[in-house]
Amino acid sequence: MEEKIQKALDEKINPQLSAHMGQAVLTGVEDGVVYIKLTGACGGCPASEETFEYVVKKHIMEECPEAADVVLDTSVSEELMDFARKILNKEVKGL
Repeated sequence: MEEKIQKALDEKINPQLSAHMGQAVLTGVEDGVVYIKLTGACGGCPASEETFEYVVKKHIMEECPEAADVVLDTSVSEELMDFARKILNKEVKGL
C-alpha cells in the first residue's frame, strides 16, 4: 500500500504542489489510515485544507482504494521543537 501511495505522491500530487513551492510527504500508515504532511509553502498556506482534500486525499483514494482514510498530519517534529526551545532560551547565536 505504501508503494502505491508514494507513486501517487511522486506522479500526481507533488508535481502539482511543487508549482506552489510545496509538497506532500507520507508520514505513516496505521490500521489502513494514511497520514500525509504538507510541507514547504503548502504547509502554511491558508488554502492547505482545500488542497489536502481536493488534491492529496482525492488522488490517494483513487490510487489506493483500500486505504480506510487519508488524514492531514499536523504534528510538529521533535527536531523543530528543540530548535524553537533553543531560540526561546536564546541559545541560538546570531538570531
